[in-house]
Amino acid sequence: MTTKLRANRFAQRKLRDREARRAQFISAARRIAELEGWSNVTVRRLSDEISYSQPVLYAHFGSREGILAAVAIEGFQELGLALEKARKRVMRGNTVESVAAAYLEFAASSPALYEAMFSLSLSVPFDDPATPPEMRFAFSQLLELFPGQSSKSEVLSELFWASLHGIAELTRTKRFPPRRQKERVRALVELFTFPRDETAQVRAETASFASPVSHSTEEQ
Repeated sequence: MTTKLRANRFAQRKLRDREARRAQFISAARRIAELEGWSNVTVRRLSDEISYSQPVLYAHFGSREGILAAVAIEGFQELGLALEKARKRVMRGNTVESVAAAYLEFAASSPALYEAMFSLSLSVPFDDPATPPEMRFAFSQLLELFPGQSSKSEVLSELFWASLHGIAELTRTKRFPPRRQKERVRALVELFTFPRDETAQVRAETASFASPVSHSTEEQ
């Protein structure tokens, strides 16, 4: 019994050490990228940065792309938490506006992280059975803005996300002048803010289109 207990403790400590090393690699990658850009985030540079050999890094991530994917997934978790906080802290104001502001603040405050999440052509699947839970969590915060079980909620969430992403990217690349940012966000929020009765109407219309057979049967 004592031998088994020792073995379990050793395994747990080994797992904690592995997770700590993994976190160190991810943290170093993010730090270098924010200061110098992703082109300077290489396996050799990371190994030198935290004093681990390159085989150790490959054992954790498999490749440089594996590191970038891990950074991106961590970014989606942080984005999801920021959006969740923004959504839940609104008592009487506009939830859509609060989430939009939180999203754009996240993108502006961590440009290298945001770039890893969306612009590095990583093989991290979206809207797929293999999609990481961190990404699902982030998207679920947008879904919560448009309640309902129909596909309409997903489409609205995707369009809202696409709009926010477009504003974030065009602002980052200086295609959008910052002086009109508040006006832009205000217009976007107005487009995606639906009265309660209108939301109910959207659900009803979606349900009728989704069940044409039952609808025709009722008419007969």
